[in-house]
Amino acid sequence: MNGDTEGGDGEELGLQAFAARLRRMTAEFNRIAHEFANEHGLHTTDVQALIMIYDAPTPITPSRLRDELNITSGAVTACLDRLERAGHIRRVRDAHDRRVVHLHYLATAQEFAAAFFRPLGRSTGNALARFNPDELRTVAAFLDAMNEELAVLRSAPRSR
Repeated sequence: MNGDTEGGDGEELGLQAFAARLRRMTAEFNRIAHEFANEHGLHTTDVQALIMIYDAPTPITPSRLRDELNITSGAVTACLDRLERAGHIRRVRDAHDRRVVHLHYLATAQEFAAAFFRPLGRSTGNALARFNPDELRTVAAFLDAMNEELAVLRSAPRSR
């Protein structure tokens, strides 16, 4: 027995079964991100940075990006240099405090990424269409809870 519970149709719904599903989905997302990075001469960290810059509700700073990616200042500078040269982002100095730099995802880069990731968007739409609104609310609640737990895990001190 692996500690999994079964749903009404014999489907495994326990921790190990969900962990396997999440690993498989993460591996597929990583494969797609690697393909995007390889096609555009980027590192996988660059793609992670692009996602964080794009998803940020307001422009973020290099130091916040460094903290989110858990990389050195030199590594974040090299990453931003590559992204800027490739035309994905722009660094803009704050009008009130010139020491502060904000990172902006360029509209042309959004169009470029949208074209590459359009098949993923269609696949996501196909998967969403299989569920009714109540089921989708449950899935969204699970994903939100997982992201909250991962944030707690990331911020907790590591014991070795």
